[in-house]
Amino acid sequence: MENQENILDLYYNKHLKQKDIATMVGVSKQYVSKVVKADSRCKEEKQTRKDENAIKRKDYMKEYFKSYDRPKKEDNSYEQLQSLLYQDSLELSYSNSNINDYAFAKYNSSIYHRDKNGNLRLNKGIKVGSDVPKTINMNIPIPTQKYKYRCYSM
Repeated sequence: MENQENILDLYYNKHLKQKDIATMVGVSKQYVSKVVKADSRCKEEKQTRKDENAIKRKDYMKEYFKSYDRPKKEDNSYEQLQSLLYQDSLELSYSNSNINDYAFAKYNSSIYHRDKNGNLRLNKGIKVGSDVPKTINMNIPIPTQKYKYRCYSM
């Protein structure tokens, strides 16, 4: 009984955490939790602590964002997007009739499937003109040593 009274006093009057109470009294955290939950004041105390912590957190976040200095870095994502759009428009434009096979397959991926060798083959039943590639070799080695065994993929 003395331990339980001591635990309740530390929790409700001194407002200590259950973990701290367990180390001070020399019992497990589960025992402290069991004793606290058995008391009738438990719900009120938990709600009070929750409200206090919410206020503390709100104040902390206000101060944090007042003093937070975002690191300055050069953001060139817009330029990258513009260059990507430009490249895509070149590949898909009607004036440029020399679109490479990989770019064509990339933009028309629904009409191609991979065969057992990893190459792209035109799906059966697709009617296309003579300038559309029927098979595309995807096992082209990349010339750098680091990527020696990799293949292009879609």
